[in-house]
Amino acid sequence: MTPVTQILQRAQAGDPAAEEALLPLVYDELRRLAAAKMAHEAPGQTLQPTALVHEAWLRLGGDEQPTWQNRAHFLGAAAESMRRILIDKARRKARLRHGGGEPFEEIHESRIEMPAPPNEVLAVHEALDRLAAEDATAAQIVKLRYFVGMSVPAVAEALGLAPRTVDRRWSFARAWLKQAIESAK
Repeated sequence: MTPVTQILQRAQAGDPAAEEALLPLVYDELRRLAAAKMAHEAPGQTLQPTALVHEAWLRLGGDEQPTWQNRAHFLGAAAESMRRILIDKARRKARLRHGGGEPFEEIHESRIEMPAPPNEVLAVHEALDRLAAEDATAAQIVKLRYFVGMSVPAVAEALGLAPRTVDRRWSFARAWLKQAIESAK
């Protein structure tokens, strides 16, 4: 039986000294667990492993720990608590990026500029799946150039291609789409 399991059993029996001894005994292990979880997070993370451990400890009950069956049960709950903290933080960041609680504004269709007449856009969209089956990169270039309006250098950077390659594939895709749309009429 591990020392953690012994302390957990003493704490379950009501020994107040056991509850105080629990955190120092598991702190290093929790810190390693937090560091491992943080290693999988995006770079530039503002939450540090120590803060993650402290937050997880508080979520687990702080000094009023619930009944733990053994060390594995405790560490499993701590890992789940850390995972939820990281998910909550990611959701909070995403929420801020997508409006941050500002009131939703309905954009009327007339305020959206179309890159081309609606029937042309639909025809290109329908032909694009066929193009993707033949040349997926050319189809991706069409999406970025035609639908998003990116320049050749921007598309080249986004796809990791040379600008000349993008220009050549764009020319091919335009000719292919023109032929496909005309034959579909």
